Amino acid sequence: MPTKKVTDESFETEVIKASKPTLVDFWAEWCGPCKQIGPILEEISDEMSNEVVVAKHNIDENPNQPTKYGVRGIPTMLLFKDGELKATKVGATTKSNIVSWIKENI
Repeated sequence: MPTKKVTDESFETEVIKASKPTLVDFWAEWCGPCKQIGPILEEISDEMSNEVVVAKHNIDENPNQPTKYGVRGIPTMLLFKDGELKATKVGATTKSNIVSWIKENI
């Protein structure tokens, strides 16, 4: 399952009201580390599609949600479950770190 693109307008429906836990990756085209973890998040989206939805939120195109959640540096990953922010991870890291972080928090 490919990652889902989320905008400021669709955030409420796609993330807050989602039936499954949702990881939102806040990123931008100019961010090198964001591009590094992009393929990792695609793999996680495929492998863990029954457990979690992986969404990408472009901060340049959609600045409201990152501001609302205090995103200061990117990449920042926020994990939401049942409409609530459960966990935050800042910076690029390995696939195994991201997977264990998801599993600890869902």
